[in-house]
Amino acid sequence: MNTFAQFHSPPGVLYGRGCFQQAGKEAAAKGKNALIVTDPIMARLGYVEQCRQLLAEEGVDSVVYQGVISEPTDEYVAESLEVLRKEACDIVISLGGGSCIDTAKAIVVLESNGGYIGDYMGGKKACVQPRIPHIAIPTTAGTGSEATDVTVITNSQSHVKMMIKHPAFMPALAIVDPLLTMSAPPQVVAATGIDALCHALEAYLSRKAHPMTNMLARSAISHIIQSLRRSYDNPHDLDARERMSIGSLQAGMAFSNASVTLVHGMSRPIGAIFHVPHGISNAMLLPAVLEFSSSACQEQLAELTPLFLQEQDVELVTVTERADYVIRNVKELCLHLQIPNLRSWGIPEREFQASLEKMARDAWDSGSPANNPRVPTIEEILQLYRVCYDYSFSGDQVVN
Repeated sequence: MNTFAQFHSPPGVLYGRGCFQQAGKEAAAKGKNALIVTDPIMARLGYVEQCRQLLAEEGVDSVVYQGVISEPTDEYVAESLEVLRKEACDIVISLGGGSCIDTAKAIVVLESNGGYIGDYMGGKKACVQPRIPHIAIPTTAGTGSEATDVTVITNSQSHVKMMIKHPAFMPALAIVDPLLTMSAPPQVVAATGIDALCHALEAYLSRKAHPMTNMLARSAISHIIQSLRRSYDNPHDLDARERMSIGSLQAGMAFSNASVTLVHGMSRPIGAIFHVPHGISNAMLLPAVLEFSSSACQEQLAELTPLFLQEQDVELVTVTERADYVIRNVKELCLHLQIPNLRSWGIPEREFQASLEKMARDAWDSGSPANNPRVPTIEEILQLYRVCYDYSFSGDQVVN
C-alpha cells in the first residue's frame, strides 16, 4: 500500500426499498428545472412519468431526453447537452442503467467546462466541478456508476470507448431503490450482475487497492455471490434484488477508488467494435483473466474462499486449492447465467481476427491492464482474446 490513499464517493446516497419516492424532494433542494436523461424502456415501464410526477409535486419542472438507446456515445452526449442548454435546466437526473448515468455525467461536466468529451480523456483537459448537480437513479444492479467518478463514452468515429475519470464526474446524489430493478429481465440481471462482480473482484485484486476499497469489495462480493443466482432464477425475489443493489453500489465505490484491471481493459474494445453489452463482454473474459492472473494473486483469491463456499464440508488445504475453488465457482456462475463465449455470441471469426491488433492496443492504452496483479504484454493480451473466443465455462481448460 502507498503511504496514503484517497477515497471519493457521492456526497449523498439514499438506498433501500421505496427511496425513489424521495426524488422530488431531493431535486427541489437542488434546482427548479430538471433534465431527465433516460431511455425508451424506462419510459415504457412508466418510470419516467413517475419521476416527472414526483418532481412536479415538489414544484420542479422537467424535460426528458430518452435518446440513450445503446451504450453511451459522444452523439448522445451532444444531443442531450443541446437539450440541457436549450431548456435552461439547472439540475440533471439520470434514470436507467449505466448508459444513462454516464451520459448525464458527461453533460454536466461539459456544461460547465465546454469542449468535446474526449478532450478530458487521460487528463488532457482540466475541468472544474459542474455548476449543475446530477442525481443518479439506477434501475439495474450492476454498473455502480451512480457511485463513481468515471464515465465511459464511445467515440463514434474511432470506435474507442473513452474511459474518463475525474472527481467532477461524481454524481451529487445517488438514489438506489431495489424496487426499480424488479422489472429487469433475466438476461439484464445476468449481464449487470456479472459486471458488478467484475468491479468488486477487480477492485480487490488491483494494484491500487487499499483497506477501504478491500472492505467494500469483499462485502460486495459476498452480496453478489449470495444473491445473483437467486435474482436470475426468480424475478420476484425482492430480498435478492436488494442485496444485488447494495452489492453493486459497494462495488462501484470500490473500483472507483481502486480502479479496474485487465478484464475491463479487454472488455471495452469488444463492446466498441462488436457492440457486445458491457456486462456480457466482461463475463466472457472474467474466468480466463482470473486464470491468467492467478499466479500473481493466489493468496488474495484464496482469502475470498469463505465468500464462495457452497459446501461446508469441502476440504481445501492449500492456497492453490482455495484460489482454484474461487475461479471454478466464477466459471460455474457464468455457466448458470448462460454467458456465451465470443464465437457463440455471433462475432464472425474473420472479423474478430482482423480486429485483434486494434483491440489489444486499445486495451493496453486504456491503462487498466497495468493495474492487474499479473501485468500482461501486448502479445499475452492477444493470446487471451484468442482463448476467450472459444472459451468453455464448463471445461477443465486453464489459462497459464
